[in-house]
Amino acid sequence: MNLTSIRLITDDVARLTDFYSLVTGLPARHWTPDFAEIVTPGATLAIGNSKTVSFVRGDNRAAIVEFRVDDVDAEYARLRGTVGDVVQEPTTMPWGNRSLLLRDPDGTLVNLFTPARG
Repeated sequence: MNLTSIRLITDDVARLTDFYSLVTGLPARHWTPDFAEIVTPGATLAIGNSKTVSFVRGDNRAAIVEFRVDDVDAEYARLRGTVGDVVQEPTTMPWGNRSLLLRDPDGTLVNLFTPARG
């Protein structure tokens, strides 16, 4: 079994897609106004409109979308001033990873991290 994608559900596909394109530096493919995908080397981030899955409601407070990056501090410098909600500036976690936490426009936590060197 392989994890293929994570799909985020939103009322504003364009806004959320623009945010994740900025964060990842990757282009999005807009299949329709209600669905877009950003393909990364590890998996695809899909973004769908809430009207396509009416049983999903409310802000997500239970998951963190995580992206492994080469240099968290460089990503922070690149995104500072363009990403509005920085929850935690680059911090070295107790297990050694360097981590930057943001919130996307819908409130979902986004973690950019660089693994501990060992």
